[in-house]
Amino acid sequence: MTELVTEIRKRLTFAIISHPDAGKTTTTEKLLLFGGAIHIAGAVKSNKNTRAAVSDFMQMEKERGISISSSVMGFEYGGRHINLLDTPGHADFSEDTYRGLSAVDSALLLIDSVNGVEERTRRLMEVCRMRSTPIITFINKLDREGKDPVELLDEVEKELAVQVRPVTWPVGQGQSFKGVYNLLENNLYLFRPSQVEMPTDVVSVKGVDDPALDQLVGDYLAQKLRDDVELITSIYPPFAVDEYMEGLVTPVFFGSALNNFGVRELLDNLVRLAPSPQPKKAEERSILPEEPKFSGFIFKIHANLDPKHRDRVAFLRICSGRFERNKQYWHVRSGKPFRTANPTAFMAQNRDIIDEAWPGDIVGLHDTGTFKIGDTLTEGEDIHFQGIPSFAPQIFRTIANADPMKDKQFHKGLDQLAEEGVVQVFTKPHNQNVRVLGVVGQLQIEVLQYRLEHEYGAKCRYEPVEFTVCNWITSDDARAFEAFLDRYSHKILMDVRGTYIFMAENPWLLARMKSDNPTIRFYPTSEMIESRA
Repeated sequence: MTELVTEIRKRLTFAIISHPDAGKTTTTEKLLLFGGAIHIAGAVKSNKNTRAAVSDFMQMEKERGISISSSVMGFEYGGRHINLLDTPGHADFSEDTYRGLSAVDSALLLIDSVNGVEERTRRLMEVCRMRSTPIITFINKLDREGKDPVELLDEVEKELAVQVRPVTWPVGQGQSFKGVYNLLENNLYLFRPSQVEMPTDVVSVKGVDDPALDQLVGDYLAQKLRDDVELITSIYPPFAVDEYMEGLVTPVFFGSALNNFGVRELLDNLVRLAPSPQPKKAEERSILPEEPKFSGFIFKIHANLDPKHRDRVAFLRICSGRFERNKQYWHVRSGKPFRTANPTAFMAQNRDIIDEAWPGDIVGLHDTGTFKIGDTLTEGEDIHFQGIPSFAPQIFRTIANADPMKDKQFHKGLDQLAEEGVVQVFTKPHNQNVRVLGVVGQLQIEVLQYRLEHEYGAKCRYEPVEFTVCNWITSDDARAFEAFLDRYSHKILMDVRGTYIFMAENPWLLARMKSDNPTIRFYPTSEMIESRA
Protein backbone atom coordinates (compact mmCIF):
# COMPACT_ATOMS: atom_id res chain seq x y z
CA MET A 1 0.00 0.00 0.00
CA THR A 2 1.45 3.38 -1.00
CA GLU A 3 1.96 6.22 1.48
CA LEU A 4 -0.71 8.26 -0.34
CA VAL A 5 -3.38 5.57 0.03
CA THR A 6 -2.44 5.02 3.69
CA GLU A 7 -2.81 8.72 4.48
CA ILE A 8 -6.10 9.00 2.58
CA ARG A 9 -7.65 6.13 4.54
CA LYS A 10 -6.70 7.83 7.81
CA ARG A 11 -8.45 11.09 6.92
CA LEU A 12 -11.94 12.03 8.12
CA THR A 13 -13.25 15.44 7.02
CA PHE A 14 -16.74 16.41 8.15
CA ALA A 15 -18.87 19.44 8.99
CA ILE A 16 -21.20 20.00 11.92
CA ILE A 17 -24.50 21.54 10.82
CA SER A 18 -27.62 22.53 12.72
CA HIS A 19 -30.34 25.06 13.38
CA PRO A 20 -29.19 27.93 15.65
CA ASP A 21 -29.10 27.06 19.36
CA ALA A 22 -29.14 23.29 18.81
CA GLY A 23 -25.83 23.06 20.67
CA LYS A 24 -23.49 22.89 17.70
CA THR A 25 -20.51 24.76 19.10
CA THR A 26 -20.85 22.98 22.45
CA THR A 27 -20.88 19.61 20.65
CA THR A 28 -17.81 20.65 18.68
CA GLU A 29 -15.99 21.43 21.89
CA LYS A 30 -16.95 18.13 23.48
CA LEU A 31 -15.76 16.20 20.41
CA LEU A 32 -12.44 18.03 20.77
CA LEU A 33 -12.47 17.29 24.49
CA PHE A 34 -13.00 13.55 24.01
CA GLY A 35 -10.52 13.60 21.13
CA GLY A 36 -7.85 15.01 23.45
CA ALA A 37 -7.44 18.17 21.37
CA ILE A 38 -8.44 20.42 24.30
CA HIS A 39 -8.53 19.81 28.04
CA ILE A 40 -11.34 22.11 29.13
CA ALA A 41 -14.45 23.32 27.32
CA GLY A 42 -16.05 26.74 27.65
CA ALA A 43 -19.83 26.98 27.79
CA VAL A 44 -20.86 29.24 24.90
CA LYS A 45 -23.52 31.26 26.71
CA SER A 46 -22.72 30.61 30.34
CA ASN A 47 -22.85 33.65 32.61
CA LYS A 48 -20.80 31.77 35.19
CA ASN A 49 -17.94 31.05 32.86
CA THR A 50 -16.62 33.79 30.60
CA ARG A 51 -14.34 31.42 28.68
CA ALA A 52 -15.05 31.89 24.96
CA ALA A 53 -15.88 28.92 22.81
CA VAL A 54 -12.75 27.44 21.22
CA SER A 55 -14.10 27.61 17.68
CA ASP A 56 -15.60 31.14 17.91
CA PHE A 57 -12.66 33.50 17.52
CA MET A 58 -14.26 36.68 16.20
CA GLN A 59 -15.10 39.30 18.81
CA MET A 60 -18.65 39.59 17.55
CA GLU A 61 -19.12 35.83 17.95
CA LYS A 62 -17.90 36.02 21.53
CA GLU A 63 -20.27 38.88 22.32
CA ARG A 64 -23.35 37.27 20.74
CA GLY A 65 -22.63 33.64 21.57
CA ILE A 66 -23.17 32.46 17.98
CA SER A 67 -20.92 31.16 15.21
CA ILE A 68 -20.62 33.64 12.35
CA SER A 69 -17.75 32.12 10.39
CA SER A 70 -16.76 28.53 9.69
CA SER A 71 -13.89 27.32 11.88
CA VAL A 72 -11.53 24.47 11.03
CA MET A 73 -10.10 22.17 13.68
CA GLY A 74 -7.81 19.19 13.28
CA PHE A 75 -7.00 16.42 15.75
CA GLU A 76 -6.12 12.73 15.99
CA TYR A 77 -8.49 10.10 17.38
CA GLY A 78 -8.97 6.37 16.99
CA GLY A 79 -6.20 6.04 14.42
CA ARG A 80 -7.69 8.70 12.14
CA HIS A 81 -6.73 12.29 11.42
CA ILE A 82 -9.94 14.30 11.81
CA ASN A 83 -10.64 17.61 10.06
CA LEU A 84 -13.73 19.15 11.62
CA LEU A 85 -15.60 22.20 10.29
CA ASP A 86 -17.82 24.05 12.74
CA THR A 87 -20.17 25.99 10.46
CA PRO A 88 -22.44 28.96 11.26
CA GLY A 89 -25.86 27.89 12.50
CA HIS A 90 -27.54 31.24 11.87
CA ALA A 91 -29.53 31.35 8.63
CA ASP A 92 -28.02 34.73 7.72
CA PHE A 93 -24.72 32.94 7.08
CA SER A 94 -26.06 30.15 4.87
CA GLU A 95 -23.48 30.66 2.15
CA ASP A 96 -20.53 30.09 4.48
CA THR A 97 -22.14 26.83 5.56
CA TYR A 98 -22.91 25.73 1.99
CA ARG A 99 -19.33 26.42 0.93
CA GLY A 100 -18.11 24.46 3.93
CA LEU A 101 -20.23 21.51 2.86
CA SER A 102 -18.45 21.52 -0.51
CA ALA A 103 -15.16 20.87 1.30
CA VAL A 104 -16.20 17.86 3.41
CA ASP A 105 -16.97 14.20 2.77
CA SER A 106 -19.68 13.77 5.40
CA ALA A 107 -21.66 15.77 7.94
CA LEU A 108 -22.89 15.55 11.52
CA LEU A 109 -26.43 16.92 11.85
CA LEU A 110 -27.55 18.15 15.27
CA ILE A 111 -31.20 18.29 16.26
CA ASP A 112 -32.55 19.90 19.42
CA SER A 113 -34.76 17.32 21.17
CA VAL A 114 -36.95 20.10 22.55
CA ASN A 115 -37.72 21.82 19.23
CA GLY A 116 -37.24 18.91 16.83
CA VAL A 117 -36.65 19.54 13.13
CA GLU A 118 -36.59 23.26 12.31
CA GLU A 119 -36.52 25.28 9.09
CA ARG A 120 -32.75 25.74 9.00
CA THR A 121 -32.29 21.99 9.40
CA ARG A 122 -34.51 21.33 6.38
CA ARG A 123 -32.52 23.69 4.14
CA LEU A 124 -29.20 22.21 5.21
CA MET A 125 -30.42 18.71 4.45
CA GLU A 126 -31.53 19.84 0.98
CA VAL A 127 -27.94 20.91 0.26
CA CYS A 128 -26.60 17.61 1.62
CA ARG A 129 -29.04 15.60 -0.50
CA MET A 130 -27.92 17.51 -3.61
CA ARG A 131 -24.44 16.06 -3.04
CA SER A 132 -25.56 12.70 -1.53
CA THR A 133 -23.51 13.60 1.54
CA PRO A 134 -23.46 10.86 4.21
CA ILE A 135 -25.12 12.19 7.39
CA ILE A 136 -24.85 11.08 11.01
CA THR A 137 -27.55 12.56 13.26
CA PHE A 138 -27.11 13.51 16.91
CA ILE A 139 -30.28 14.39 18.83
CA ASN A 140 -29.08 16.72 21.57
CA LYS A 141 -30.35 18.11 24.88
CA LEU A 142 -31.89 14.90 26.22
CA ASP A 143 -31.24 16.35 29.69
CA ARG A 144 -34.23 18.66 29.02
CA GLU A 145 -37.89 17.80 28.80
CA GLY A 146 -38.58 17.51 25.08
CA LYS A 147 -40.29 15.50 22.39
CA ASP A 148 -40.59 11.73 22.69
CA PRO A 149 -37.61 10.00 20.99
CA VAL A 150 -39.87 7.88 18.74
CA GLU A 151 -41.73 11.04 17.71
CA LEU A 152 -38.39 12.70 16.89
CA LEU A 153 -37.39 9.80 14.63
CA ASP A 154 -40.71 10.04 12.77
CA GLU A 155 -40.18 13.79 12.37
CA VAL A 156 -36.68 13.34 10.94
CA GLU A 157 -37.92 10.85 8.35
CA LYS A 158 -40.91 12.96 7.34
CA GLU A 159 -39.30 16.41 7.35
CA LEU A 160 -35.80 15.59 6.08
CA ALA A 161 -36.64 12.84 3.57
CA VAL A 162 -34.05 10.42 4.94
CA GLN A 163 -34.53 7.05 6.63
CA VAL A 164 -33.35 6.76 10.23
CA ARG A 165 -31.47 3.94 11.92
CA PRO A 166 -31.16 4.48 15.70
CA VAL A 167 -27.79 3.32 17.02
CA THR A 168 -28.05 4.58 20.60
CA TRP A 169 -31.20 5.10 22.66
CA PRO A 170 -31.77 7.43 25.62
CA VAL A 171 -32.45 6.07 29.08
CA GLY A 172 -34.91 8.55 30.51
CA GLN A 173 -35.30 12.18 29.51
CA GLY A 174 -35.10 15.55 31.20
CA GLN A 175 -34.35 15.30 34.90
CA SER A 176 -34.54 11.49 34.74
CA PHE A 177 -31.99 11.21 31.89
CA LYS A 178 -29.44 8.55 32.87
CA GLY A 179 -27.42 7.82 29.75
CA VAL A 180 -27.59 6.01 26.43
CA TYR A 181 -27.95 2.38 25.39
CA ASN A 182 -26.01 1.17 22.35
CA LEU A 183 -28.33 -0.98 20.23
CA LEU A 184 -25.50 -2.47 18.16
CA GLU A 185 -23.25 -3.38 21.06
CA ASN A 186 -26.07 -4.12 23.57
CA ASN A 187 -24.25 -2.02 26.16
CA LEU A 188 -25.51 0.68 28.50
CA TYR A 189 -23.28 3.67 29.22
CA LEU A 190 -23.90 5.85 32.24
CA PHE A 191 -21.99 9.09 32.61
CA ARG A 192 -21.45 11.54 35.42
CA PRO A 193 -22.77 14.90 34.17
CA SER A 194 -20.07 17.53 34.01
CA GLN A 195 -19.79 20.81 32.14
CA VAL A 196 -16.04 21.34 32.13
CA GLU A 197 -14.34 18.02 32.92
CA MET A 198 -14.05 14.62 31.28
CA PRO A 199 -16.49 12.10 32.80
CA THR A 200 -14.63 9.26 34.51
CA ASP A 201 -17.21 6.79 35.84
CA VAL A 202 -18.35 4.68 32.88
CA VAL A 203 -20.52 1.68 33.75
CA SER A 204 -21.65 -0.95 31.24
CA VAL A 205 -24.12 -3.82 31.34
CA LYS A 206 -24.64 -6.65 28.88
CA GLY A 207 -28.02 -6.51 27.23
CA VAL A 208 -31.36 -5.05 28.34
CA ASP A 209 -32.18 -8.20 30.31
CA ASP A 210 -29.20 -7.81 32.64
CA PRO A 211 -30.62 -7.52 36.22
CA ALA A 212 -27.95 -4.91 36.96
CA LEU A 213 -29.88 -2.54 34.70
CA ASP A 214 -32.70 -2.21 37.28
CA GLN A 215 -30.23 -1.34 40.01
CA LEU A 216 -28.43 1.27 37.90
CA VAL A 217 -31.39 3.19 36.46
CA GLY A 218 -34.38 2.00 38.52
CA ASP A 219 -37.14 -0.49 37.73
CA TYR A 220 -39.30 1.95 35.76
CA LEU A 221 -36.59 3.22 33.39
CA ALA A 222 -35.16 -0.26 32.97
CA GLN A 223 -38.53 -1.64 31.87
CA LYS A 224 -39.18 1.36 29.62
CA LEU A 225 -35.82 0.82 27.92
CA ARG A 226 -36.69 -2.85 27.34
CA ASP A 227 -40.05 -1.86 25.81
CA ASP A 228 -38.45 0.85 23.66
CA VAL A 229 -35.75 -1.48 22.36
CA GLU A 230 -38.32 -4.12 21.44
CA LEU A 231 -40.39 -1.49 19.61
CA ILE A 232 -37.64 0.19 17.59
CA THR A 233 -35.92 -3.06 16.62
CA SER A 234 -39.24 -4.22 15.17
CA ILE A 235 -39.84 -0.95 13.27
CA TYR A 236 -36.43 -0.10 11.82
CA PRO A 237 -34.29 -2.44 9.68
CA PRO A 238 -30.70 -3.11 10.74
CA PHE A 239 -28.20 -0.36 9.98
CA ALA A 240 -26.30 -0.87 6.71
CA VAL A 241 -23.10 1.07 6.09
CA ASP A 242 -23.52 1.14 2.31
CA GLU A 243 -26.92 2.86 2.63
CA TYR A 244 -25.35 5.47 4.90
CA MET A 245 -22.50 6.04 2.42
CA GLU A 246 -25.05 6.69 -0.34
CA GLY A 247 -26.85 9.25 1.83
CA LEU A 248 -30.03 7.13 1.96
CA VAL A 249 -30.09 6.50 5.72
CA THR A 250 -28.77 8.34 8.74
CA PRO A 251 -27.60 6.56 11.91
CA VAL A 252 -29.08 8.38 14.94
CA PHE A 253 -27.42 8.96 18.30
CA PHE A 254 -28.92 10.55 21.42
CA GLY A 255 -27.27 12.51 24.19
CA SER A 256 -26.52 15.80 25.90
CA ALA A 257 -23.39 17.51 24.68
CA LEU A 258 -23.38 19.99 27.55
CA ASN A 259 -23.32 17.15 30.06
CA ASN A 260 -21.07 14.81 28.02
CA PHE A 261 -23.80 12.19 27.51
CA GLY A 262 -23.46 10.16 24.32
CA VAL A 263 -20.61 12.20 22.83
CA ARG A 264 -17.97 9.46 23.16
CA GLU A 265 -20.22 6.95 21.35
CA LEU A 266 -20.84 9.57 18.67
CA LEU A 267 -17.13 10.19 18.13
CA ASP A 268 -16.28 6.47 18.16
CA ASN A 269 -18.90 5.83 15.49
CA LEU A 270 -17.83 8.80 13.40
CA VAL A 271 -14.34 7.32 13.32
CA ARG A 272 -15.74 3.86 12.50
CA LEU A 273 -18.37 4.86 9.91
CA ALA A 274 -17.58 8.20 8.27
CA PRO A 275 -15.92 7.93 4.85
CA SER A 276 -12.35 8.78 4.00
CA PRO A 277 -11.85 11.46 1.27
CA GLN A 278 -14.16 10.91 -1.69
CA PRO A 279 -13.85 11.88 -5.39
CA LYS A 280 -14.64 15.54 -6.11
CA LYS A 281 -16.47 16.63 -9.25
CA ALA A 282 -14.82 19.13 -11.57
CA GLU A 283 -16.32 20.59 -14.72
CA GLU A 284 -13.83 18.59 -16.78
CA ARG A 285 -13.91 15.25 -14.92
CA SER A 286 -14.12 13.57 -11.52
CA ILE A 287 -10.94 13.90 -9.43
CA LEU A 288 -9.96 10.81 -7.43
CA PRO A 289 -8.08 11.32 -4.14
CA GLU A 290 -5.63 8.53 -5.05
CA GLU A 291 -4.36 10.39 -8.11
CA PRO A 292 -0.64 11.07 -7.64
CA LYS A 293 -0.77 14.69 -8.81
CA PHE A 294 -1.94 17.33 -6.33
CA SER A 295 -5.16 19.31 -6.76
CA GLY A 296 -7.31 21.38 -4.42
CA PHE A 297 -9.73 24.30 -4.27
CA ILE A 298 -10.28 27.40 -2.14
CA PHE A 299 -13.64 27.25 -0.35
CA LYS A 300 -13.16 30.04 2.20
CA ILE A 301 -11.11 33.20 2.66
CA HIS A 302 -10.75 35.03 5.95
CA ALA A 303 -8.96 38.32 6.55
CA ASN A 304 -7.70 39.29 10.00
CA LEU A 305 -7.92 35.76 11.41
CA ASP A 306 -5.29 37.01 13.83
CA PRO A 307 -6.17 40.69 14.56
CA LYS A 308 -2.60 41.33 15.75
CA HIS A 309 -1.16 40.63 12.31
CA ARG A 310 -3.94 41.78 9.93
CA ASP A 311 -3.33 38.72 7.80
CA ARG A 312 -5.48 37.04 5.18
CA VAL A 313 -5.81 33.28 4.90
CA ALA A 314 -7.26 31.17 2.07
CA PHE A 315 -8.65 27.78 3.14
CA LEU A 316 -7.62 25.04 0.70
CA ARG A 317 -9.31 21.62 0.56
CA ILE A 318 -6.89 19.07 -0.84
CA CYS A 319 -8.62 16.75 -3.32
CA SER A 320 -5.83 14.58 -4.70
CA GLY A 321 -2.13 13.84 -4.38
CA ARG A 322 0.38 15.10 -1.86
CA PHE A 323 0.64 18.79 -0.98
CA GLU A 324 4.17 20.03 -0.18
CA ARG A 325 5.47 23.20 1.39
CA ASN A 326 7.55 25.50 -0.86
CA LYS A 327 6.48 23.62 -3.99
CA GLN A 328 5.28 25.64 -6.96
CA TYR A 329 1.72 24.92 -8.10
CA TRP A 330 -0.52 26.15 -10.91
CA HIS A 331 -3.18 28.79 -10.09
CA VAL A 332 -5.76 27.90 -12.74
CA ARG A 333 -7.84 31.10 -12.81
CA SER A 334 -4.87 33.46 -13.15
CA GLY A 335 -2.81 31.13 -15.31
CA LYS A 336 0.22 31.81 -13.10
CA PRO A 337 2.40 29.74 -10.77
CA PHE A 338 1.95 29.96 -6.99
CA ARG A 339 4.49 28.93 -4.36
CA THR A 340 3.25 27.85 -0.93
CA ALA A 341 5.81 29.29 1.50
CA ASN A 342 4.17 28.81 4.91
CA PRO A 343 1.10 26.57 4.70
CA THR A 344 -0.63 26.05 8.03
CA ALA A 345 -2.90 23.52 9.75
CA PHE A 346 -5.65 24.78 12.03
CA MET A 347 -6.85 24.31 15.56
CA ALA A 348 -9.50 27.05 15.49
CA GLN A 349 -7.52 30.31 15.88
CA ASN A 350 -4.19 28.56 16.39
CA ARG A 351 -2.09 27.66 13.36
CA ASP A 352 1.00 25.52 12.86
CA ILE A 353 3.23 25.54 9.79
CA ILE A 354 3.24 22.17 8.04
CA ASP A 355 5.54 20.57 5.48
CA GLU A 356 2.99 18.31 3.79
CA ALA A 357 -0.71 17.47 3.69
CA TRP A 358 -2.94 14.87 2.05
CA PRO A 359 -6.39 14.53 0.43
CA GLY A 360 -9.10 15.50 2.90
CA ASP A 361 -6.85 17.93 4.76
CA ILE A 362 -7.68 21.63 4.96
CA VAL A 363 -4.67 23.91 4.71
CA GLY A 364 -4.35 27.64 5.30
CA LEU A 365 -2.45 29.61 2.66
CA HIS A 366 -1.15 33.13 3.28
CA ASP A 367 -2.97 35.29 0.75
CA THR A 368 -2.04 38.76 -0.47
CA GLY A 369 -5.08 39.03 -2.72
CA THR A 370 -4.17 36.15 -5.04
CA PHE A 371 -7.19 33.97 -4.33
CA LYS A 372 -10.94 34.10 -4.73
CA ILE A 373 -13.45 31.55 -3.47
CA GLY A 374 -13.60 28.65 -5.92
CA ASP A 375 -10.02 29.01 -7.20
CA THR A 376 -8.15 25.82 -8.05
CA LEU A 377 -4.51 24.86 -7.48
CA THR A 378 -3.02 21.94 -9.42
CA GLU A 379 0.28 20.57 -10.71
CA GLY A 380 -0.50 21.93 -14.14
CA GLU A 381 -3.92 20.63 -15.20
CA ASP A 382 -6.67 23.19 -15.86
CA ILE A 383 -9.60 21.93 -13.80
CA HIS A 384 -12.48 23.79 -12.16
CA PHE A 385 -14.19 22.24 -9.14
CA GLN A 386 -17.96 22.46 -8.81
CA GLY A 387 -20.27 23.08 -5.90
CA ILE A 388 -19.07 26.45 -4.50
CA PRO A 389 -22.05 28.66 -5.31
CA SER A 390 -23.27 32.14 -4.51
CA PHE A 391 -26.96 32.27 -3.60
CA ALA A 392 -29.46 34.93 -4.63
CA PRO A 393 -29.58 37.65 -1.93
CA GLN A 394 -32.84 38.74 -0.31
CA ILE A 395 -31.76 42.07 1.18
CA PHE A 396 -30.05 44.87 -0.74
CA ARG A 397 -28.37 48.06 0.46
CA THR A 398 -26.28 50.71 -1.27
CA ILE A 399 -23.06 51.40 0.61
CA ALA A 400 -20.91 54.55 0.60
CA ASN A 401 -17.85 55.69 2.51
CA ALA A 402 -18.79 58.08 5.33
CA ASP A 403 -15.25 59.44 5.84
CA PRO A 404 -13.34 60.76 2.78
CA MET A 405 -10.09 60.44 4.77
CA LYS A 406 -10.64 56.68 5.01
CA ASP A 407 -11.33 56.00 1.33
CA LYS A 408 -8.42 53.57 0.94
CA GLN A 409 -9.45 51.61 4.05
CA PHE A 410 -13.08 51.53 2.88
CA HIS A 411 -12.29 50.06 -0.54
CA LYS A 412 -9.73 47.59 0.83
CA GLY A 413 -12.09 46.39 3.57
CA LEU A 414 -15.12 46.07 1.32
CA ASP A 415 -13.17 44.22 -1.39
CA GLN A 416 -11.59 41.80 1.08
CA LEU A 417 -14.80 41.07 2.97
CA ALA A 418 -16.66 40.53 -0.31
CA GLU A 419 -13.98 38.07 -1.43
CA GLU A 420 -14.40 36.26 1.90
CA GLY A 421 -18.09 35.85 1.12
CA VAL A 422 -19.30 37.95 4.05
CA VAL A 423 -21.52 39.80 1.57
CA GLN A 424 -21.95 39.95 -2.18
CA VAL A 425 -21.04 43.27 -3.81
CA PHE A 426 -22.69 44.31 -7.05
CA THR A 427 -22.18 47.33 -9.28
CA LYS A 428 -24.20 49.16 -11.90
CA PRO A 429 -22.97 48.08 -15.37
CA HIS A 430 -22.48 51.70 -16.48
CA ASN A 431 -21.50 53.17 -13.11
CA GLN A 432 -18.85 51.21 -11.23
CA ASN A 433 -18.86 53.78 -8.39
CA VAL A 434 -22.32 52.67 -7.22
CA ARG A 435 -21.93 49.64 -4.99
CA VAL A 436 -24.88 47.54 -3.87
CA LEU A 437 -24.62 44.97 -1.09
CA GLY A 438 -26.57 41.73 -1.39
CA VAL A 439 -27.09 39.53 1.68
CA VAL A 440 -29.27 36.63 2.77
CA GLY A 441 -29.98 38.15 6.22
CA GLN A 442 -29.71 41.42 8.11
CA LEU A 443 -27.04 40.05 10.45
CA GLN A 444 -24.60 39.86 7.53
CA ILE A 445 -24.82 43.65 7.15
CA GLU A 446 -24.23 44.09 10.87
CA VAL A 447 -21.13 41.87 10.63
CA LEU A 448 -19.88 43.85 7.61
CA GLN A 449 -20.43 47.14 9.41
CA TYR A 450 -18.71 45.87 12.57
CA ARG A 451 -15.69 44.46 10.76
CA LEU A 452 -15.25 47.47 8.45
CA GLU A 453 -15.16 49.74 11.47
CA HIS A 454 -13.12 47.60 13.89
CA GLU A 455 -10.72 45.88 11.46
CA TYR A 456 -10.28 48.55 8.78
CA GLY A 457 -11.27 51.80 10.53
CA ALA A 458 -13.90 52.59 7.89
CA LYS A 459 -17.37 53.92 8.67
CA CYS A 460 -20.08 53.66 6.04
CA ARG A 461 -23.54 54.88 5.09
CA TYR A 462 -26.21 52.40 4.08
CA GLU A 463 -29.38 53.10 2.11
CA PRO A 464 -32.21 50.61 1.49
CA VAL A 465 -33.02 49.35 -1.98
CA GLU A 466 -36.59 48.50 -3.01
CA PHE A 467 -35.75 45.07 -4.41
CA THR A 468 -36.08 41.85 -2.38
CA VAL A 469 -35.18 39.07 -4.84
CA CYS A 470 -32.77 38.53 -7.70
CA ASN A 471 -31.57 35.93 -10.22
CA TRP A 472 -28.47 35.61 -12.36
CA ILE A 473 -29.38 35.92 -16.05
CA THR A 474 -27.98 34.80 -19.41
CA SER A 475 -29.31 34.12 -22.90
CA ASP A 476 -28.25 32.38 -26.08
CA ASP A 477 -29.91 35.20 -28.06
CA ALA A 478 -27.40 38.07 -27.86
CA ARG A 479 -29.73 40.63 -29.46
CA ALA A 480 -32.65 39.76 -27.16
CA PHE A 481 -30.34 39.80 -24.14
CA GLU A 482 -28.99 43.25 -25.01
CA ALA A 483 -32.53 44.56 -25.48
CA PHE A 484 -33.55 43.09 -22.11
CA LEU A 485 -30.59 44.75 -20.38
CA ASP A 486 -31.42 48.12 -21.93
CA ARG A 487 -35.13 47.95 -21.17
CA TYR A 488 -34.64 47.01 -17.51
CA SER A 489 -31.34 48.82 -16.88
CA HIS A 490 -32.67 50.20 -13.57
CA LYS A 491 -33.07 46.59 -12.35
CA ILE A 492 -29.75 45.24 -13.62
CA LEU A 493 -26.59 44.79 -11.55
CA MET A 494 -23.31 43.03 -12.24
CA ASP A 495 -21.40 40.71 -9.86
CA VAL A 496 -17.62 40.52 -9.36
CA ARG A 497 -17.33 37.97 -12.18
CA GLY A 498 -19.02 40.33 -14.63
CA THR A 499 -22.22 38.28 -14.73
CA TYR A 500 -25.53 40.14 -14.87
CA ILE A 501 -28.27 39.78 -12.28
CA PHE A 502 -31.89 40.92 -12.50
CA MET A 503 -33.59 42.35 -9.40
CA ALA A 504 -37.32 42.33 -8.67
CA GLU A 505 -39.51 43.85 -5.97
CA ASN A 506 -41.00 40.48 -4.98
CA PRO A 507 -41.06 36.80 -6.06
CA TRP A 508 -44.33 37.24 -7.96
CA LEU A 509 -42.85 39.92 -10.24
CA LEU A 510 -39.75 37.77 -10.81
CA ALA A 511 -41.95 34.83 -11.84
CA ARG A 512 -43.89 37.14 -14.17
CA MET A 513 -40.65 38.36 -15.73
CA LYS A 514 -39.53 34.78 -16.38
CA SER A 515 -42.84 34.01 -18.05
CA ASP A 516 -42.76 37.12 -20.25
CA ASN A 517 -39.15 36.62 -21.39
CA PRO A 518 -38.67 33.00 -22.50
CA THR A 519 -35.35 33.75 -24.24
CA ILE A 520 -33.77 34.83 -20.95
CA ARG A 521 -32.56 32.18 -18.49
CA PHE A 522 -32.87 32.93 -14.77
CA TYR A 523 -30.76 31.17 -12.11
CA PRO A 524 -31.14 31.33 -8.29
CA THR A 525 -27.47 30.39 -7.72
CA SER A 526 -24.25 31.25 -9.52
CA GLU A 527 -23.32 27.55 -9.53
CA MET A 528 -26.14 26.79 -11.94
CA ILE A 529 -25.10 29.45 -14.43
CA GLU A 530 -21.42 28.47 -14.21
CA SER A 531 -22.24 24.81 -14.85
CA ARG A 532 -23.81 25.80 -18.20
CA ALA A 533 -20.97 28.07 -19.21
